[in-house]
Amino acid sequence: MAAPASLRDCQAWKDAGLPLSTPSNEACKLFDATLTQYVKWTNDKSLGGLEGCLAKLRAADPNFTMGRVISNGLLLIGTGTSVRLDQELARALQTMVEDSKAQPLTQRERLHVSAVETFAKGNFPKACDLWEDILRDHPTDMLALKFAHDAYFYLGYQTQMRDSVARVYPFWTPGIPLSSYVKGIYSFGLMETNFYDQAEKLAKEALSIDPTDAWSVHTVAHIHEMKAEIKEGVEFMQRSEPNWKDSDMLACHNYWHWALYLIEKGEYEAALTIYDNHILPSLQASGTMLDVVDSCSMLYRLQLEGVPLGGRWKDVLPVTRKHSHDHILLFNDAHFLMASLGARDMGTTQELLASLQEASESPGENCQHQLAREVGLPLCQALVEAEGGNPDRAVELLLPIRYRIPEIGGSNAQRDVFNQLLIHAALNCTSNAHRHLARSLLMERDALKPGSPLTERLVRKAAARHLMQ
Repeated sequence: MAAPASLRDCQAWKDAGLPLSTPSNEACKLFDATLTQYVKWTNDKSLGGLEGCLAKLRAADPNFTMGRVISNGLLLIGTGTSVRLDQELARALQTMVEDSKAQPLTQRERLHVSAVETFAKGNFPKACDLWEDILRDHPTDMLALKFAHDAYFYLGYQTQMRDSVARVYPFWTPGIPLSSYVKGIYSFGLMETNFYDQAEKLAKEALSIDPTDAWSVHTVAHIHEMKAEIKEGVEFMQRSEPNWKDSDMLACHNYWHWALYLIEKGEYEAALTIYDNHILPSLQASGTMLDVVDSCSMLYRLQLEGVPLGGRWKDVLPVTRKHSHDHILLFNDAHFLMASLGARDMGTTQELLASLQEASESPGENCQHQLAREVGLPLCQALVEAEGGNPDRAVELLLPIRYRIPEIGGSNAQRDVFNQLLIHAALNCTSNAHRHLARSLLMERDALKPGSPLTERLVRKAAARHLMQ
């Protein structure tokens, strides 16, 4: 089946100032179809889905460098595949680099090749610099914009994530394909840097243009979460659900946000119903990293609240266990560890910790491995100590690194699980030194997120233990 006519061919990409070095119009259109699905967070059946498009893209022009860039880049940006452990991906990257040297490419395309190669080595900051080099001269290069955005997210570079889009936003006029989605991408960076009003305005502008824009829905969900607007958040998710539930790459994550509101309210059974009906089935069907961390994070939050989980950790473990040696993102590692601890699988726990220690000592430019010693390992050890009934030790490990945890990546909402862990550990401490820590942390939390029912429950718990005096 040929690509739809609305997709951009060789001439259309040239007219946009983003020429692609291939003689194949079909390859150009399939590149556009792949990019479109990545931006929209969905496998579009009418386009053949992401996998289908990439297979047809390779067939249309096996030597198309930008086809290799988007194919390899998407695998890497999904953080589910380790170049160290996946020989097929390592070979594909090598072929991309070697073939690019023998072809007459544009400078923009060469920078794309370098950026993906650099990201593959784990040097995310340098990869971002290369994507920014592209965006300075080609502000409407969506692939550079989106790859940079996702890499900044993995680095916890919230300000850069926002400013990267701010610099190019004026160039994205309404006639440019995917321009409304730039509003959603920009709104997320604004939200993560606490510009909630501007973020909400942009996300809603994007949704007025395309109500199925699941990423903009997701930004609004974050805003309600951060402001403890639980009622508004639940109503928004209920109202918008028909528009995003078929966005298969992000639907699970939007359901996760919905469940967070229910956990805030203490409606644990309703949250578990969302988990059982949407989150676990999505994890088992896809195995994608976003679905993995959503499953682990949600179960861990419920566990902290004292909710019985039955055998749910054992459902997640087979997916997380096989990633124990990846060490692509410390954020992922911490969530894999939640699963092995929750399932009482000490073998996998020790394997993950030992291989992470080894990665932290390895030479090279991998930013996550460099961060593992100072932040990743203490965080993981704190999870182990908390699970082992040693809250004082968990606090000793977590407290010195709490302001560095954003460096492991993820969003403010996602990383809140570690704030909750620290508070719960402090509540359970026996030493006088930690006696008033829980009180301090709860006062801080209430100041930043007033009206949170979860905070109020924790305050009551602290008061019952005479820690709020």
